[in-house]
Amino acid sequence: MKKLVYLSLGSNLGDRRANLEAAVDRLRAVGTVQAVSSFYETDPLEFTAQPKFLNIAVGLETEKMPRQLLAATQAIEQALGRKRARGNTAADRVADRTKGPRTIDIDIVLFGKSLINLPRLTVPHPAMHERRFVLEPLAEIAPEVRHPVLKRTMRELRDALPAAGVRKLQDAKGASD
Repeated sequence: MKKLVYLSLGSNLGDRRANLEAAVDRLRAVGTVQAVSSFYETDPLEFTAQPKFLNIAVGLETEKMPRQLLAATQAIEQALGRKRARGNTAADRVADRTKGPRTIDIDIVLFGKSLINLPRLTVPHPAMHERRFVLEPLAEIAPEVRHPVLKRTMRELRDALPAAGVRKLQDAKGASD
């Protein structure tokens, strides 16, 4: 059974745009890419002594189950040069996510209307409603999609956050800045 999932992608190392475009191309092997947002340049959070991020959101229709999709996105990250913390504890994953720059980061933020709570995957993403860099591109491609727990649309969640730190650059089709 196919599900429409939403992914948040970010890059702040190397050719950020090329990293994101390569990730989207590789996602085509995982399912049907239904939508790709514009590019958004965003300030880093938590560990701020690093380059700015380029972020996009992707709507992907897939037959993959949650663990399969996670494995596929992590394989794409690894193929594109992502280095992860060696441990596999929650603390290791938090350290990996917040402490350093990365060539590519792919987060599963929504998986249809499903609620998923696995050791390595929580959907909806537990912090998505607090992150403008996730909600700005997501609200562009899925403004009326509702958060399955908070029951608010992506547009409503985005509009509840301060607008600072996120700048729209262009669409993902390759127009110039």
